Amino acid sequence: MKRALMSVAFAVVAALTVAGCGSDTDSNDSTGSSGAQFNDADVTFAQSMIPHHEQAVEMATMAQERASSPEVKQLAEKIEAAQGPEIDTMTGWLEDWGQEVSSDSEGGMDHSGSDMSGMMSDADMESLGTATGAGFDQMFLEMMIEHHTGAIEMAKTEQQDGENPDAIALAEKIEADQTAEIAQMEDLLGS
Repeated sequence: MKRALMSVAFAVVAALTVAGCGSDTDSNDSTGSSGAQFNDADVTFAQSMIPHHEQAVEMATMAQERASSPEVKQLAEKIEAAQGPEIDTMTGWLEDWGQEVSSDSEGGMDHSGSDMSGMMSDADMESLGTATGAGFDQMFLEMMIEHHTGAIEMAKTEQQDGENPDAIALAEKIEADQTAEIAQMEDLLGS
């Protein structure tokens, strides 16, 4: 029995020693507890897109109460339904990767100094929050087009520079979904 236990212990130590001898070919690459490869671009994408999506959800929530057009309300509902789960997904990645999770909902982030493309300033959000009816609809559509354009830029950067296949796939989805929504919003503005 003692000999069997020593053999098992030796095998475990040998396996751990061999596992520790692997080399990392890119010092910027890491693995999280999920075991998935990621790099700095993946982390930046998730950390930036979370507050970006949170602001879009905030704008969409306003539209549910303030918009006059059923089409604008329906679009806002679609945006909120898509981006809420994407926030959860990216938050999970960051936690798995052992990276800081940035969140707009924690502490009321000031958007005015944000360098993220397409983010509305606090003054923009206040103006949108006080608008109603057709005026709200126009302001919402114009701001959301700008907001989506910024998200598409961020998604393209992730597709070019990212390493994590799931993050790249989400970036492709964001680009496709938001490009289609921009076309829909431009049609709504034109009608």
